[in-house]
Amino acid sequence: MQQFATVIRRARIIDGSGQETSSALFDVALDEGRIAAIQPTGESSWQGDAEIDGAGHVLTPGFIDVHTHDDLHVIRSPEMLPKLSQGVTTVIVGNCGISASPVTLCGEPPDPMTLLGPADAFAYPTFGVYVEAIHRAQPAVNVAALVGHTALRQNHMDRLDRPATAGEIEAMRTQLCEALEHGALGLSTGLAYANAFAATTEEVMALAEPLASAGALYATHLRTEFEGILEAMGEAGRISRHARVPLVISHLKCAGAANWGRAGEVLHAIESAQSHQTIGCDAYPYIASSSTLDLKQVTDEFDIDITASSPHPETAGHTLKQIADRWGLGLLETARRLQPANAVYHNMSDDDVSRILSHPATTIGSDGLPHDPHPHPRLWGAFPRVLGHYSRERGLFSLATAIRKMTGQSAERFGLAERGFVRKNYWADLVLFDPDTVRDTATFAQPQQQAAGIAAVWVNGVLSYHRGCAQPHRAGRYLPRRGPAQHGQPAA
Repeated sequence: MQQFATVIRRARIIDGSGQETSSALFDVALDEGRIAAIQPTGESSWQGDAEIDGAGHVLTPGFIDVHTHDDLHVIRSPEMLPKLSQGVTTVIVGNCGISASPVTLCGEPPDPMTLLGPADAFAYPTFGVYVEAIHRAQPAVNVAALVGHTALRQNHMDRLDRPATAGEIEAMRTQLCEALEHGALGLSTGLAYANAFAATTEEVMALAEPLASAGALYATHLRTEFEGILEAMGEAGRISRHARVPLVISHLKCAGAANWGRAGEVLHAIESAQSHQTIGCDAYPYIASSSTLDLKQVTDEFDIDITASSPHPETAGHTLKQIADRWGLGLLETARRLQPANAVYHNMSDDDVSRILSHPATTIGSDGLPHDPHPHPRLWGAFPRVLGHYSRERGLFSLATAIRKMTGQSAERFGLAERGFVRKNYWADLVLFDPDTVRDTATFAQPQQQAAGIAAVWVNGVLSYHRGCAQPHRAGRYLPRRGPAQHGQPAA
């Protein structure tokens, strides 16, 4: 009788490839952090030091959250319950141009780096130091990282409301190259934010030039997600073609009431671009976004919830209109008095979100903000919401397709070797859940709620979440980029 560290019995496997599967049950053996063997139930003569009855539930790869702002959270709160409890086993940090490293602050972090945490938490002047901190913290989930353009800008520029000089770009490139040597996934930008908006296309193109030789990629929060979105997508495509690297458009959306109904047009632009470059996108399964409170987005066309305010913390959880009515002020003046602040913007249409989620180019990212005292529910609920609301209840796509968008496709896009699939000898990042009951329970009113239907989660072969509780042994690792990403074609 073969002995293994763990044996999971009687589970229905959906392997992350997108292939539809039968209802046949399998036993899966884990050893030394990897999937050691897979056999139909009843055919194996295995014994495990630990054994779990899958009870006919679905066993899939652990979910890969491709768009997070967990940069500091994985070190300061390494138990990572918001992610583990929804089946996430890997987070990708450093999105939207903001990253915890390499960062050297002179005073307070610039907007939107404040989303990551307080000034004293930015303690990683080089990417190598950040990697070492992850090793020491040993979070409960794996961590892979992008390098943020805004973070690099604030390291080397006296002010951020202007383009960088050639010398400043070269200094930024030096730090980016150091990060790439330590396995960073690539460069991210957040050109919509005031502290990056002044950066020219040429600044980003020059900064992105070292990416190709490292097999890295370019991810971007577009310069606008409102009416000018097609032009912003064109700029992103130009940057990635110049750098000869794949492009990932972060949290793709048609934001603002005047932009609703344009998902088909936006997705067609992606399909057209795919003929001459590698391009994909991610999205979260909600019709509301969340970020810092932006005066340019203040409107009465949709609700805006205040989730945090430094001068008025008591306003968290109330809408901007409620606060304005209470204070007897207009929306814009109220927003000014609340700053610095964070907000949720109910600025998308359900039809657009559904079309984007269902597109083959789309993977799933939560874009959750763990430092926010009243976070958007996506922090705790994004992945079970895809499984429950969009796949099971609405039939937007099959369960196998949903799993691929959260696992295998994500691992392939970001170069995470031997992860994202239930295959022999792959790392044993796994989630066991009941497909009939899995659902998000986090709401805008009560956002910090664990998902229903998640039975067990393994990270690198270690049982990390079971029966609603995080387990004592954390087994997450820093994941360097592995293998060349498929590069885009050179610019014409």
